[in-house]
Amino acid sequence: MKRFFGFLVLALCFGTLRAQRVFNLDSCRNMALAHNKGLLMAKERMDKARYERKAAFTNYLPDFSATGGYMFFSDEISLLDDRQKSALSHAGTNLQQGIMHSVSAFVQQIGQTDPQLAGALQQALQGGGLTGIASVLDRLGSELVDAFRTDTRNVWAGAVTLAQPLYMGGKIRAYHRITKLSETLARTQHDAKLQEVLLDTDNAYWTVVSLGYKKKMAESFLELVSRLDSDVERMIEEGVATKADGLTVKVKVNEAEMMLMKVDNGLALSKMLLCQLCGLPLDTQFSLADEERADLSLWETVPDDAVERAFENRPELKSLDLAHKIYEDKVRVVRSEMLPSLALTGGYMVSNPALLNGFENKFRGMWNVGVMLSVPIFHWNEGIYKVKAAKSEVNIARLQQSEAQEKIELQVNQSLFKVSEAGKRMALSRKNMEKAEENLRYADRGFKEGVIPVSNVMEAQTAWLSAQSDNIDAQIDMKLAQAYLQKAMGTLDAAR
Repeated sequence: MKRFFGFLVLALCFGTLRAQRVFNLDSCRNMALAHNKGLLMAKERMDKARYERKAAFTNYLPDFSATGGYMFFSDEISLLDDRQKSALSHAGTNLQQGIMHSVSAFVQQIGQTDPQLAGALQQALQGGGLTGIASVLDRLGSELVDAFRTDTRNVWAGAVTLAQPLYMGGKIRAYHRITKLSETLARTQHDAKLQEVLLDTDNAYWTVVSLGYKKKMAESFLELVSRLDSDVERMIEEGVATKADGLTVKVKVNEAEMMLMKVDNGLALSKMLLCQLCGLPLDTQFSLADEERADLSLWETVPDDAVERAFENRPELKSLDLAHKIYEDKVRVVRSEMLPSLALTGGYMVSNPALLNGFENKFRGMWNVGVMLSVPIFHWNEGIYKVKAAKSEVNIARLQQSEAQEKIELQVNQSLFKVSEAGKRMALSRKNMEKAEENLRYADRGFKEGVIPVSNVMEAQTAWLSAQSDNIDAQIDMKLAQAYLQKAMGTLDAAR
């Protein structure tokens, strides 16, 4: 049982500590930066741009590649036709027949004058001498036909090649510069997204602080009107106040309760929004450090060179400047297509059948080194039109940059005006609050002494409530105006 109560006490203490989590502006900013999906995507774009820059640098280096293949053909390539193959294979027989035909006519002519000599010649021709020579010639012809066989039904081939760009019209250098600028552009876009997240977090943070103050103010106002209601009830019992006065005060009490309920609901929704920005569960119980401060009006000096700082620090202007440079390099890339390109090539090629020593069924290869030059001659002015189109993009980027500078200058001046206006409003709200508090004290004292009616007391309470609300709004407006000014100058960061 003691152990059970011990665990229960620890659990209650832990739950209390967890319920009393206190966040300040810096902690909310850090949580929002760590949780925001848009900021995480911006970081991934930075990584992507860095890898693209590294990939572009490889275009300066030689390119090695290896290829290989096998192909089966239904028939082989023949260097001799069928007539030539038959003639070579029967060269001896054909020669023998030709000799026999020619000599037979000659022997017949001799036989008419010298039959004995003709018989001897006929016997010599019918002997084995010519037949042996014919068989030898036939064998040599068949061997020659076999030697001309290519045996290309099964073909194997492979090659290792090297290509080193020597001059590509400036395309490689321009593309490498584009990727470097793109990496810097991704970083500036990340900074712009970071400032947006910080501004959204500041807005949500100070909204919660404002509603927290207004909740305390609404509770104080409810306490005031409740105390007045109690006093009026006693005065009705004593006969120095009417029931109409009591009903009027009760209506005011109901209005105060309704106002407190609305502030509670608004505060709960604002805390949910802050939790969503910070990546916390929506039902997280927390309080903000600035809710306990007596005064939020920390005046920050406004720089005289706010516009110059904005031109120097705004990530939007940096992005447009980088885009302008990227488009200028794109002009160089397009122009390079109109210029000659020169590359060094080399490699080693192997095949089977090999052709280096006739047709051999073995793998044999050879080295090769060369230079390849490509010169565009005429393409109906396509390259000129592309260059002009790329130059138009450069002009568009320059005009966008000029327009953005004008808008940013206007935005900075508007932010300066809002800061000045917020300062004046804060000074006036303080004076009004002091007067309203003094008026409320006089009204309470006069009501207790019976010289001031209930309506005047309620008017004083209403004026006090309005002055308190205006004072809170003025301080929050000052905080937000300063944040918007920092955002307009491009100096809003997590270290602020």
